[in-house]
Amino acid sequence: MKKTILILSLLFLLPASALAADQSEERPHWSLELKGGIFTPALPGFKEFYGSKSTDEFGGTLAYKIIRQVELGIEGEYVRAGGQGFAPLHGFTAGHVTYELFPLNVFALVRGVFSENQVVVPYAGGGFTRMYYDEKVDLQGSVRGHADGYHGRAGLQFLLDGLDSSAANSFYLDYGVFHTYFFIEAEYSRVMANTVSGGSVNLGGTSYLAGLLFEF
Repeated sequence: MKKTILILSLLFLLPASALAADQSEERPHWSLELKGGIFTPALPGFKEFYGSKSTDEFGGTLAYKIIRQVELGIEGEYVRAGGQGFAPLHGFTAGHVTYELFPLNVFALVRGVFSENQVVVPYAGGGFTRMYYDEKVDLQGSVRGHADGYHGRAGLQFLLDGLDSSAANSFYLDYGVFHTYFFIEAEYSRVMANTVSGGSVNLGGTSYLAGLLFEF
């Protein structure tokens, strides 16, 4: 009877052991981030005209890992501000303004990860930014276009797998996700665009973001 119980126990444990072995031998090749936070524009007088020094920002990234610590990726973000304020691209104080930015970033990133069970991982990176903009002013029309610049970002990611090992295992089996992290980061961008009046403004600024990172 004892032998039978032992054999049955081993049969149940073998798949889990095989999964753990396979998972430890493999490594993630992709990163997916979903994030949101606040964006503080470099535009002078933004708080005075829009009622707040910051506005909401949302984004996501997809990156390929060249090696475990280094990856190349693309990031898309969305920023919007509206109200009675200054129209920076028109170059004058206006009535109701809708100000939208669509930053598109191509980046290289280094993550300080040296163990698959490392709880806290620092990271930093940066690269090229193309900023698409759309500014609408009541009774004055719109200004649309794009400008190029650069960005840099750094942050910390915190491993969540240990909070629920069973859920993490299921996530790997069902979707191929090796690790899930919560992260916080700061990002700075500088993108100079020409105004209608012939001047130039920096459409970039500083972002403070948080989100979830999935490695698969």
